[in-house]
Amino acid sequence: MNKKKGKQSILFANPPVITSVANIVGPMEGEGFLQQYFDTIMQDNLHGLASWEQCESYMMEYAIKKSVEKENSTIDNIDCIFAGDLLNQLMSTHFAMKNLQRPFLGLYGACSTMVEGMLLSAIMLDGGFASKVVAAASSHHDAAERQYRFPNEMGVQRPPSAQWTVTGSGATVVSISGTGPRITGATIGKIVDFGIKDPNAMGPAMAPAAVDTLWQHFQDTGRTPNYYDMIFTGDLGSVGRDLVIQLLQEKGLDIATNYQDCGCMIYREEQDAHAGASGCASSAIVFTGLIYQNLMSGKWEKILFLGTGSLHSTTSYQQKESIPCIAHAVAVEVL
Repeated sequence: MNKKKGKQSILFANPPVITSVANIVGPMEGEGFLQQYFDTIMQDNLHGLASWEQCESYMMEYAIKKSVEKENSTIDNIDCIFAGDLLNQLMSTHFAMKNLQRPFLGLYGACSTMVEGMLLSAIMLDGGFASKVVAAASSHHDAAERQYRFPNEMGVQRPPSAQWTVTGSGATVVSISGTGPRITGATIGKIVDFGIKDPNAMGPAMAPAAVDTLWQHFQDTGRTPNYYDMIFTGDLGSVGRDLVIQLLQEKGLDIATNYQDCGCMIYREEQDAHAGASGCASSAIVFTGLIYQNLMSGKWEKILFLGTGSLHSTTSYQQKESIPCIAHAVAVEVL
């Protein structure tokens, strides 16, 4: 029987299996630290298409098809797809889903979308409502800049706290049975808003939400940070990562020795990404690349994976509202 643990967490009775993953990235991501972990590296940010948004749709469709293909399955065997991106009304995702023609539930969790999809996939499978689903997320630097900030052609100078939106997409096939690491638990986050209004400071804005979910996960499950080989957050960047460590230390939890943020793992310093990577694809490409391969190789057996999302919009920013944030977590273990 499933067990709800504490206030916000679940431990699954029949943990579903992540049976396959796939990803695709842009050229800047391909020049970073993780180039060996990507299925495809595009030569440019358009990939022969008419717009950045069309390119993002292509990336998501590619990642989903590739993940299913690597599992030696077909798209017709997928019961449902959970997916989302950063754009208004999930623009890129909807055009990708039009081509895939599978049952679909669109998600907007900003940069927490990948983990939100994995969490909901596990709930659907463990509940007996499906046997095979896909969780996917995408982002595109140029499309996101056009929507949220300034026209790319202006070349606006970014402050040191700013992060670089990842161009890429990652997809996971989650199955009721098979070979691979399992999603054994989850913690559903809640909105945390510390009043930050600067959209160039998303790391500091999201860090309190990450801390809130991490703290609740450990309270609900009775686990300590050293239960996990590694703990990952999605895209806090260097500033947000350091804040998470500091804020948890103030609560009596030390995660400094086995914690890293995906936003700090993608770009090299000379690539001038400032505080690191951001975007839905930040956590998606790191999980479907380095993290999954290290779980499959046995280097890690237990990881806690948090998606962190900054839930502002162009409208809320223009109305001078603060930035509401959220973080969701899944425990992934090799059993």
